[in-house]
Order: sequence, then structure tokens, then C-alpha cells
Amino acid sequence: MGKRSSPATSAHLSLHDALRLAVELHRRGALDDAHTLYRRVLKLAPRNADANHFLGVLLHQKGRSEEAWPLIERSLALNGKLADWHSNAGNVLLEMGRLDDAARAYEHSAELAPERADIHNNIGVLQRARKCSGEAEAAYRRAIELNPQFADAYNNLGNLLSDRGQVPEALDLYREALKLKPGHPGARKMLGIGYYAQGLIDKAAEVYREWLEEEPDNPVAQHYLAACSGEQVPERASDAYVEDTFDRFANSFDAKLARLSYRAPQLIGEAVARVCGEPAKSLAVLDAGCGTGLCGPLLAPYASRLEGVDLSAQMLAKAEPRGVYDRLVKAELTAFIEQAPSAYDLIVSADTLCYFGDLAAVSAAAHAALRPHGTLVFTVEALAGEKVSEGFHLNPHGRYSHARDYVRRVLQQAGFEVLAIEAEPLRNENGKPVDGWVVAARS
Repeated sequence: MGKRSSPATSAHLSLHDALRLAVELHRRGALDDAHTLYRRVLKLAPRNADANHFLGVLLHQKGRSEEAWPLIERSLALNGKLADWHSNAGNVLLEMGRLDDAARAYEHSAELAPERADIHNNIGVLQRARKCSGEAEAAYRRAIELNPQFADAYNNLGNLLSDRGQVPEALDLYREALKLKPGHPGARKMLGIGYYAQGLIDKAAEVYREWLEEEPDNPVAQHYLAACSGEQVPERASDAYVEDTFDRFANSFDAKLARLSYRAPQLIGEAVARVCGEPAKSLAVLDAGCGTGLCGPLLAPYASRLEGVDLSAQMLAKAEPRGVYDRLVKAELTAFIEQAPSAYDLIVSADTLCYFGDLAAVSAAAHAALRPHGTLVFTVEALAGEKVSEGFHLNPHGRYSHARDYVRRVLQQAGFEVLAIEAEPLRNENGKPVDGWVVAARS
């Protein structure tokens, strides 16, 4: 028999059939094949509204919103009558940080379909990103009123109330979300964290144990059970936990951190300026745990070459369009650094080592990867109180905090000269600042 051509390479489809097949492949998650077919349709019919729109949606799903937006915008110019399309436009604009434009898109969508609960839920997400808590709450409640079975709206409202310190009400909403959608991962995680915040440690552990009974290998449940029970605490978060968490988080990462007054990249940039002086594009720089690349533009003026490494492919997909990295690599941070002896003049890590408890291995690897008189700059969350003697502690929110003396000792044992360990708030959480250390050391 002759070799069969794949759906995406067959040259014998009509325009209509090619578009229909592209949409089907898109729904099934075959994004590369769908992408190929959408491009073929647009080559033949550049004003096809459906192909423009759905290719834009696909690029947005792949983390390429800057490329997605012109296609979405063109599709709306060709056909502006579909509520879903305006809602999709809002999603893309929200991810791009264009909040006012996103608001107009969602408002237009709601005008076309005022009874759509999912649109009001999206408006809630937008208003929360704009720090308009009252408007966000009203939108989520309207979504629930329109569709009392809408688990995601209950969960989102729970997150909003939790951030405002209304934990008992948030717990009720998480329980309702789980009743409507058993196994809802966000509600399960936050229900356990909420119980812990209320001092109900046994209940928190029960949530995660039940989760593990259903999904014994679930890395998120494993990590949070250790965090809230203190049992079998790992020396660092597992690769599977980090990858799962940040792949899920990628689309909303920048917007959420903006809501939390996230300062780690700014603090890293200021520390680099103090230690390295005036930027001269002369340093080999590694952004270790680069995420969506928030540090990249701050580091680029110092870099003759700028590399980023992260475990999350979805986060790297957000970093790539920033256009400041010479190389982006998906890898575990310590293992990557260990393979790069004397490769860098500067290594920075913003809000990544809070997923490490024991810092000895990564500190030793960083020292070996730096050239003589190279610089390491990073942030970790500050450990205070009765746990200080332990050196580090895994908290119920899933991140580790570290004692100042422990950080200093580990760096010195790795061979570093510690230049500074400065106390700074890194972000807000549940209405309170999260205290951290901004650390600078020289090899």
C-alpha cells in the first residue's frame, strides 16, 4: 500500500473542508496540524473570518498572544456579531495586559449575549486583574445567578474572597465548586489551604489524602499534603509539581502577579545594578527559573548573551515573544547549571528558589557555573519565628521560606562571598506583605 498523507498535508481538500478539518483538529488538541491548515486556508482566502479567528485563538493557546491579536482583530472587523469572538478577544487582550481594551471586548460580548454566565465570569477575572474587587464579586455572583451549576465561577469567587481574608465564605464556595465538579483541582487545592489558614490542619490533610486516594500519583496533592501535614517533606518541590503548577498558571501568571504587587523582578534589577554597576552588554547572563521572562528586559542591558531556563514549557512560550533571550531551555534548574561550568558572569533567580528547601546543591552548582568574580542574585521568602532553627520550612501555600543565617551559611559553604541579604516584601498575599530576602553573592 502507498504511504497515506496526514490530514494536515493532504493537498486535495476544498477550502471549506480544510477549514472544517482544521477546526476539528484544533478541538482534538492537534495544534500543529490545525495551524498548518489554518495557514493554508488564509493563503487562499486571507479574508476568511473563521480562519483568522480560530488561528488567533490557537496562537493564544500556545502563548503567542502578540501574534494572535492581529488575527483576532481582523476577524472581528470581518464579522463582529458573535459574542464568543468578542469574549475571546477579551481573553487575548487581558493576557497582553491591555485591560481597558479587554474590558470593552467583554462588555461588547455581554451586550450580544447578556445571559451567558461564562462571559460574566470572564468579566470577573478582568475586574480582579484591575483590582476592582467589588465589580469582580458582582460579576462572579451574576455568573452564578445565571448558571447555578457553574463550578469555575464558585471557585473564582472563592479565590477573590480568600484574597480579601474572607476565608470561611471562601471555603463554602470551594465546597460548592467540588460538589458541582468533583475533582476540581483549583478548588481542592484552595480548600486545603483555606482549612490550614483557619488552623484546621487535620481537615486540610484530609482534603489532600482524599485527592491522593483518587489520584495516587498526583504531584500537586502530594506536595500540598506534605506542606500542610509536615509528613515526608521533600528537600525541594518535585519537577512534576513545578511543571504542572506553572503550565496551568502560565496564561494568567503576569496578570495575577500584577494584582499581588509582585516586586521580585524589580528587586532583582535593583540588586544587579548595585553589584554590577552601569550596564555595558558585556556579561554572559542566566535567568534561572525565568518563567514568563519578567526579568529579561531588566537583564538585557547587562548581557552580551542572555539565556533563560525553566521547567514549564508554557511559561517559556510566554517568555519567547519578549525577544530578549538568546536561548530558552526547558530543564530542571540545578541539572542545567551543573552542565555549564564557568559559563556565566551573572546568574539571577527571581522567586524560584522558594520552591527549593535545601539550597546546598543549587548553590554549589551556581558557584561552579560562574566565572571568577561572577555574581549570583536571587530572592527567597523569609523564615522567621520558631522555625528559624530549621533553616527552611515548607509552608501550606506550597512554597519554602528560608532563614537569613541558613542562606548565608549555605552560600559560604559553596564558596561564595556574601555581599548582601536585604529584607524586602516580595508581593502581597491575602492582603499582607510576603517578606523575603534579596541576596547577592560573588564567586
